[in-house]
Amino acid sequence: MDIALCLATADDAEAIAGLVNRAYRPGAGLRGWTHEAELVAGERASAATVRSLLRPGSALLVLCRGDSIVACVHVEAFPAERAAYIGMLATEPAEQAGGLGKRMLACAERYAADELGARVFRMSVLVARVELLAFYVRRGYVRSGRLEGFPDAAGAGVPRVPGLQLETLVKQA
Repeated sequence: MDIALCLATADDAEAIAGLVNRAYRPGAGLRGWTHEAELVAGERASAATVRSLLRPGSALLVLCRGDSIVACVHVEAFPAERAAYIGMLATEPAEQAGGLGKRMLACAERYAADELGARVFRMSVLVARVELLAFYVRRGYVRSGRLEGFPDAAGAGVPRVPGLQLETLVKQA
């Protein structure tokens, strides 16, 4: 069955939150290579969080196979900087390592450039996720050295590791 790229709506919020939580914080039987369950506890996203991202200048892109969402990504514009933030990239754990993450990232970059006028893409990645940092570096992102602490107040979970940090990665469009 073919996979289609769509813009998410509020009706997709529950499915997207479920996908994100399975990809980032799965149970023992569902783990793909991108999970961070040993580093952060709790939900990565709620349906309310997902709905809050559906606002002007912000979009959630989804890849759908039939009625199922198999990958998603959030893209947010920062027009004054001609930049876009790309985050919450998630792929169904059973589908990981099949190219959907690469495809979803490419869609996010194209959307950011074509629809939001971005000339720079930014994202934040947990420094402890060495393999994930390498994935993005292979796709042209540069480690900026700009570090920040885990956003405890963002509702994205609770660190299991003291001093957990995120690094900003940057790519020119």
